[in-house]
Amino acid sequence: MVAEAAAAIDQSVRDALPFQAIVTDLQLPDGDGRAIVRLARERLPSCPVLMMTGSGSISGSVEAIRLGAVTVLEKPVSLETLANELRQAVDDRAELEDGLDAATNAGIIGRSAAIRGVLDALFLAAPTDATILIEGETGTGKELVAKAVHRLSRRSRAPFIPVNCAALPETLVESELFGHLKGAFTGADKSREGRFQQAHRGTLFLDEIGEMPLPLQPKLLRAIQEGEVQPLGSTKAEKVDARVVAATNRKLEQQVAARTFRADLYYRLNVVPLHIPPLRERPEDVAVLAAHFLKPAKRNLTPAAIAALERYAWPGNVREMENLIQRLLVLKPQGDLDLADLPPAVRGAPASSGAPAAALPGQGVDLYAVLGDLEDRLIREALERSGGNRNQAAQSLGIKRTTLVEKLRKMARREGS
Repeated sequence: MVAEAAAAIDQSVRDALPFQAIVTDLQLPDGDGRAIVRLARERLPSCPVLMMTGSGSISGSVEAIRLGAVTVLEKPVSLETLANELRQAVDDRAELEDGLDAATNAGIIGRSAAIRGVLDALFLAAPTDATILIEGETGTGKELVAKAVHRLSRRSRAPFIPVNCAALPETLVESELFGHLKGAFTGADKSREGRFQQAHRGTLFLDEIGEMPLPLQPKLLRAIQEGEVQPLGSTKAEKVDARVVAATNRKLEQQVAARTFRADLYYRLNVVPLHIPPLRERPEDVAVLAAHFLKPAKRNLTPAAIAALERYAWPGNVREMENLIQRLLVLKPQGDLDLADLPPAVRGAPASSGAPAAALPGQGVDLYAVLGDLEDRLIREALERSGGNRNQAAQSLGIKRTTLVEKLRKMARREGS
């Protein structure tokens, strides 16, 4: 059946008559339904894939969502339920045809391969209920990505509730997230809903999740995993239906290794990872972003000014650029913004290709060995950032997927020898 499905998908591509939706089972007589999800994502990226499973395999379901299935239905599935899910998936896909405009309106702007990879993953993940972990430096726009996920999801008409975990005192985190009853603690003069309840049927955005106190992490895990919370002072759990999107500027894997973040919570949050690259790694997006920030004022930058902005390292990322543009517009109310209008630190930034500086040792080097090692490291980093998605990794490296596959084969042969 896998081979037949693959042939049908290929035929639909050749005939320019793509399927509106695909339904597959996780366990097929001649293979794994996840192979169909992979093929559909490669050949028919706009076609929603629904996965059915009777095995109850959490790992298989999570992997199917990672690969791009819009939902996983546990058998037995009634015809009415399946028909409703199909209609919803097709309707969602129609809305996603305008996804790029929605992402642009949300502030996710760029033409680089790196940002296109983020958008591709975002468009695939948004219509699902999978938890998403957004990683990136401060100022890269993690909350904008979370809002875009919400806007492009089935939950877009329900609330988007943001929570900055780093800004909450440790003593109030539990009450803020799960709510409390009147008299639960000193000062609790009335009952109050938590953020989970406020986000019911919508999206809960947990920013700076790496700051979540360790003692509360098991309760957060239960809320996400079981879909229920227990307010402070209550003996009963309450059902909630909130999709969780988390963000961090920390390396959670390192926190897991240091035992300051629970591994089970990390894996539950990291179903769909989205890495937002810093602006210094995508200088080709600088002019596009600057034009976007200048558009309301109907102003422009001169070529010399743009060149300086592209050379600058942007330690504060996109947020720093937005603030800089606003400051320049205030200080120079009319005319184009030129090189002389930029702050000295930006105006005098040295030219850089974005690559690390290198020096030639006195004894010389084996150039091919050095270049080969650099290539291997970049390939591994691209795969890590894309969560193992070879299409996205190849795109971020600026090569074809077939080229990446061949390079991976060579790496495996070298490491095995």
